[in-house]
Amino acid sequence: MRASDADRDACAERLATALSEGRLDLDEYERRLDEAMGAVVVGQLRALTADLPEPPPPAERDDSEPVPVGSSRSSLVSPWKDWVDEWRWWLGGAVIMSGIWGVTSIMGGDLLPYWPLVPLGIWAAILVAAAIWPDENSGSRR
Repeated sequence: MRASDADRDACAERLATALSEGRLDLDEYERRLDEAMGAVVVGQLRALTADLPEPPPPAERDDSEPVPVGSSRSSLVSPWKDWVDEWRWWLGGAVIMSGIWGVTSIMGGDLLPYWPLVPLGIWAAILVAAAIWPDENSGSRR
């Protein structure tokens, strides 16, 4: 049977797990990963992982185990993550605009009116409004 992209991705995840567990060294992992990405049939993928133990079913995983990169364990994702990320963007914008204001004030020899207050205030108001009245269609968790 011909291998699909999902089959190749599953094989790559299994190889990455084996690398993180110390079952493969980096050279062996890279060699097998290259072969997996070029595999045409499922049998080629099975041969690459035949000597590796089967991963435990998700129900048997211990919660103290680290979550593999790229996995989706939704209980670890905070419902406020997107909102906090938006505030980080706001803070970055505040730093950049304040820097521009500071440089132009120094170059002009006088303190100019603090113009970043207007765009930052509007942006902050939108973020607060999004927390108070979340968009029902976007599946927002705020």
